[in-house]
Amino acid sequence: MRSAQGSSRALLCSTAFLLVLLSSASKDERDLQQRDVTFDLDKIMQEMQQPDSFMLQKEVDLSDLFDPKDFGEQVIVPEQYDTLSERGGSRPGVMTPRGRRPSFGPRSFGGPPILEYPVEFPLARPSSDNLQAICLHGDRRPSYPDSYFPASGFGQQKRRASAVNKAESWFSTCCKGNETWGRDVTLCCATQAWELSVESFCEEDSSVKDRLYDCCRQTGRDRLNCFHNDAPNPNYEPTEELPVPPLPSSAGFSFDPNTCQRTVMTPYSVRGNRRKKVKKPSTSQKVDIDFPPGRPTVDAIESLCHNQKLRPLYTVKCLPGEGYEMLARQAKTINRIEKGFKQCCKKKQDVLNCADQKWRLELNRFCAGENGEQVDFHCCSTSQTAQDRYNCFQSISPDPHYNMTSAAEELSLTKICDTHKIIKKKFPVGFPLKSFMTQCCPLPDQDKTSCLEQKLKETSDKLCSSKKASPPAVRRCCRASSEEAPQCISKILMDAVTKATNVSRQKKKKRCPLS
Repeated sequence: MRSAQGSSRALLCSTAFLLVLLSSASKDERDLQQRDVTFDLDKIMQEMQQPDSFMLQKEVDLSDLFDPKDFGEQVIVPEQYDTLSERGGSRPGVMTPRGRRPSFGPRSFGGPPILEYPVEFPLARPSSDNLQAICLHGDRRPSYPDSYFPASGFGQQKRRASAVNKAESWFSTCCKGNETWGRDVTLCCATQAWELSVESFCEEDSSVKDRLYDCCRQTGRDRLNCFHNDAPNPNYEPTEELPVPPLPSSAGFSFDPNTCQRTVMTPYSVRGNRRKKVKKPSTSQKVDIDFPPGRPTVDAIESLCHNQKLRPLYTVKCLPGEGYEMLARQAKTINRIEKGFKQCCKKKQDVLNCADQKWRLELNRFCAGENGEQVDFHCCSTSQTAQDRYNCFQSISPDPHYNMTSAAEELSLTKICDTHKIIKKKFPVGFPLKSFMTQCCPLPDQDKTSCLEQKLKETSDKLCSSKKASPPAVRRCCRASSEEAPQCISKILMDAVTKATNVSRQKKKKRCPLS
């Protein structure tokens, strides 16, 4: 009985409170209208008999009352992590290359989605195992232009992105030299580029008042090992479906192959317990070789045979003993191909077939190492068919159709610098050439011509004013006017240059592939 009375009192109090609220609402001065409120008293009494449903709290779904789209989303800056372990591993699937929008991370508890600007950092140390992937997949790994980040904030991520961009740009420089340096020198170049990018990053990271990257707290080999161990993509695998547009090249890295030269031991020096140093090339020398030759075709076979004497052969005696193995291999291959072309061009039938067969044979030999191992040259990939290999060589040939030697070489007065010894020995012009050689030939090409022309006029005036006996050709020139005499003397000299040049072509002297 007392329980029933308690419930009745609670009901009356609740009803009274509700009436007070309704009365207060009706007196509100805002633009609201009164309406009748009805409620089912029997239903309330029944719910009172079920305490679990009437008294306890329960989860309320507010989706019927509010539309989330009506609320603007705020951007929360994600926490910056220092090490790979703090980042939670390599985080596969969130690599963001150049040109793609940043990704939204999972929602935090009670908050909007997190906006991320992921950077695939750091890069791993180059090695013989990943060098091929570094060069082959450079355009399939992410790069980060300035437009990738907002104008402000994300300082740590920007510094990491800059380090990645620098290293990838420097890697491309090393890979371009791979075709002539050989694998060992290319690996040395890539390693130097990577180490420089690590050091420059730590220097920049420590110059700002921000949390220092953990690996930068270490020094020397420990620092480099730390960066390598943190790398999320140590094998430099391609991660982008489409090629990434290249960024502008980064300055600050210059590679000297001489820094990779090592002292080698010869059999004699080992017995004598003495070391013999390898001859080093001049740092100003550049690779100058036309490799590979173009594939012989119906359209090219005529110029291939007719101008064979205009194409150079190469000597490898001028090359250092280490670091230029690939360049020496290319030079020897060209020499063998040209020798085969010479034999084929002497035939009167089936010349094209003969030349093409020789070309294919020697390039296949180029791709096979001395002991049958595969040569590290991109056209020699084992995954390619033979036809793919030939197409690759043809596509990178500097003169695929033999057009560069089809036109007659234009001779100029500067050619005297290369032929003066032959002129003196076989085609004397009747006046000394020593002053031409000593004063004009050492000059740059742009100054050499004007110097020779000035020297020629001085020689003409001196010859024609001299009382000494001169050769008949020179005397005929001196009978001409003062303006025509230098031109006449020049013709005598150019005739000698032409004859001497033809003789030098017939000898076909081998030249060094380094200039």
